[in-house]
Amino acid sequence: MPAKKPRRRGRLLVIALVMLLVAGVGYGAYWSISTVRASYPQTSGEIAIDGLTSEVTVVRDANGIPQLYADTPEDLFRAQGYVQAQDRFYEMDVRRHMTAGRLSEMFGADQLETDAFLRTLGWHDVAQQEWDEQLSDETKDYLEAYTAGVNAYLEERGGAELSVEYAALGFVNDYQPEPWEPVDSLAWLKAMAWDLRGNMQEEIDRALLAQRLEPEQIEELYPDYPYDRNAPIVTENASDLADGEDFAPVDGGTGDGSETGTGDGTGIEDAYTGVSTQLAALTRTLDEIPSLLGPDGSGIGSNSWVVSGDYTTTGMPLLANDPHLAPSLPGIWYQMGLHCNELSAECPFDVSGFTFSGMPGVVIGHNQNISWGLTNLGADVTDLRLEKLTNGNHVVDGREEPYESRTEELRVAGGETREITVRTVDGRPVISDRDEQLAGVGDRAPVDTAAPDRGEGYAVSLSWTALTPSRTMDAVFGLNAATDWDEFRAAAADFAVPSQNLIYADTEGNIGYQAPGAIPIRRDGDGRYPAPGWDSSYDWTEEFIPFDELPSEFNPERGYIVTANQAVIDEDAYPYALTDDWSYGTRSQRIGDLIEETISDGGRISMGDMQSIQLDNSNEMARNLVPYLLDVDISDPYVREAQELLVGWDFSQDADSPGAAYYNAVWRNLLQLAFGNKLPKELRVEGQCLLVRPADESQPIEDLDGGTRLINECGERSPETAQPDGGDRWFEVVGNLLEDPENEWWVTPASRTQDATENRDELLRRAMRDARWELTAELGKDIDTWSWGRLHRLMLNNQTLGTEGPGPVQWLLNRGPWNLSGGSDAVDASGWNAAGGYDITWVPSMRMIVSLDNFDESQWINLSGASGHAFHPNYTDQTELWADGEYLPWAYGTEAVQEAAANTLTLRPANTGG
Repeated sequence: MPAKKPRRRGRLLVIALVMLLVAGVGYGAYWSISTVRASYPQTSGEIAIDGLTSEVTVVRDANGIPQLYADTPEDLFRAQGYVQAQDRFYEMDVRRHMTAGRLSEMFGADQLETDAFLRTLGWHDVAQQEWDEQLSDETKDYLEAYTAGVNAYLEERGGAELSVEYAALGFVNDYQPEPWEPVDSLAWLKAMAWDLRGNMQEEIDRALLAQRLEPEQIEELYPDYPYDRNAPIVTENASDLADGEDFAPVDGGTGDGSETGTGDGTGIEDAYTGVSTQLAALTRTLDEIPSLLGPDGSGIGSNSWVVSGDYTTTGMPLLANDPHLAPSLPGIWYQMGLHCNELSAECPFDVSGFTFSGMPGVVIGHNQNISWGLTNLGADVTDLRLEKLTNGNHVVDGREEPYESRTEELRVAGGETREITVRTVDGRPVISDRDEQLAGVGDRAPVDTAAPDRGEGYAVSLSWTALTPSRTMDAVFGLNAATDWDEFRAAAADFAVPSQNLIYADTEGNIGYQAPGAIPIRRDGDGRYPAPGWDSSYDWTEEFIPFDELPSEFNPERGYIVTANQAVIDEDAYPYALTDDWSYGTRSQRIGDLIEETISDGGRISMGDMQSIQLDNSNEMARNLVPYLLDVDISDPYVREAQELLVGWDFSQDADSPGAAYYNAVWRNLLQLAFGNKLPKELRVEGQCLLVRPADESQPIEDLDGGTRLINECGERSPETAQPDGGDRWFEVVGNLLEDPENEWWVTPASRTQDATENRDELLRRAMRDARWELTAELGKDIDTWSWGRLHRLMLNNQTLGTEGPGPVQWLLNRGPWNLSGGSDAVDASGWNAAGGYDITWVPSMRMIVSLDNFDESQWINLSGASGHAFHPNYTDQTELWADGEYLPWAYGTEAVQEAAANTLTLRPANTGG
């Protein structure tokens, strides 16, 4: 749920009491047990469903993972809707309310800010346009069948019979679920596109940094991608993409806020100061809305790779994928198989993999001929525009033209309906309208004389490719039915948003890569900074980059393809601008290096090797930084004791490693000291003030009682102290600075207990001291008891009622903690944000390894489990395995599925009797 609100306390206390009854406390035990079990799905026997033309068989294994068998696609997807509703309807219901900007209807007035922002973006409206104008008739048939299946389940049940959360909601409002609609499924693709939208936050941050830092300082914080060290995805025949006669490269501006652009010289460098409050407020909004999807940023990413059979023990390709997303309960993915009893042109589906609850088809997985995986391409598909709005008009090219506005009604559970006005400029929603702090702040803004008169300041609008209706849902079904590379690429051509890296393998032994997506071509600027809305030369062209001119590879000579959010292709070999804000290749290069190490001198990659790579937790920044840390002379014996943990440490971040615990604490303190207090206040987040030294420095550590009397430094720093997030952009920044020991970033002021630092080694020394005392407070004074996992913990929280509020609610719905290995931008990317501590903020949301030699030898694991019902055996039954780096066998063939079967349900047509 989005931001915490004090006024929710009463509502949550009521829910807490209800949930205590549900759990079986006191006299409510009998009622509560029956309430919990009422929502459990029927998984054996028979159920009659209207609209089916023949029987559908649902085979579940011991983990509750369903495999569906039907005679027609319509029956298959109708059954998929029914079965997903059995397991996950509450999750589906919350998702559709979020994407439609209707959370207030379920949870009350504290969700109004979230709803207002999402209504302004208009996800549901765009999804409706896709339904009305874009999708094929076949896709519509499948969506309608899925919808009918969901509604068939809703007709059978209501309230607590759907999920225990409805029992709790029923005590505080009269909410009742509405029937499902096809657009509810389509809108979820917009939510995923938002979560994977690219560099919007970097665009905001650079604009805010421009108020305080020199351009060269900003460039130090956003260094160029290291093409000479970390390979992009496409490396072979890359120059061929630049040779086509149809290419029309666009010569964009510098985008650094210092150029005036084109035409009438509409510069905006000074205008950034005038929208600093708007942009800072937007940063808070991006952090909070929609929090159900989790954080974005430079640390978030995914891994996928495929190895040719020339280098595998099976003689056929092996393909791996693990998308990184915020942890949630239930997990975002739902495992499922969809099988036509007889494959034909009329019924072409024999597919198994990971899908989203609330959406038909399979998103990642394999069918009988091909397998595919996804990682975020990270293309820059959003631009913020500064707008001059006055008297119902917006300024463009020196003239005033009308903007559009509409009224949205927000219904509120237990409250009065509210109205908001949404403004759009040339189709761009004005997102700065959604924060009450934004009113009138721009009247203090100094602006370039070439820009429009500031008047009451500037608004901020958003250009985003996902606001253009597309055929991405067509692509999902196309991928599910594709049988070869050509059909795979034909399906990928419709995959507009979110723009993804698609890897491919088939049973003929081929491997490939395709970059799909609606990626804009800019007339001017490069998307790195907010652009002037009053200058049409910064508008996008009417066409996106043509699909045939997007990067692609097929059977590269090196024998493998790795995608992990690194640069797609060398910018010098490609005429279009994709983005400058790549992940810097730490994970991708590590994966490539591990593959090369294995296949060198004739070695071959096995399934076990694929697992080992996927679970690799090496900290590649530590390889660079630790030698510098060990070279620093430490006179304090207590700090030197901790420093010695790094001697001989192999850079692995195992959960039981004391060296990993200390190194990551040093890294966090290094970032704080070098950068935290030097960033503009608008970038500062509420961070963790460090406990660093005893108030009386003469007091020996033995008297500190485990560090509980260490002082708090918040009094000497702003309570809104900033820290970088710690992703691999900061690996690159710090790595570059290590070679410049006198750089000004190493200079820090003195504190009450610490001397000022004037160079690199002094700052490293201070970071090691701070880390020693911080971990003394967190883990105790005995370093032999330290471990990374005690700091680096995973909690799985129910996505709504379990994310905040009274302890009883969290205790009943949430699970954890788990002490994990891994770390930010390790291949095993259990990410944490240095701004807020070591707790885990993103994870491999699933893991899969596909054997193209024998699909039944493939393996998969999900973060949580198949069920969304809080007390069901399959609620988190996969989590312990996932945390331990284990996998489940992935049964695909009919015999393997039957052998693993634990329950079989027959869905039969309602009009056949029986």
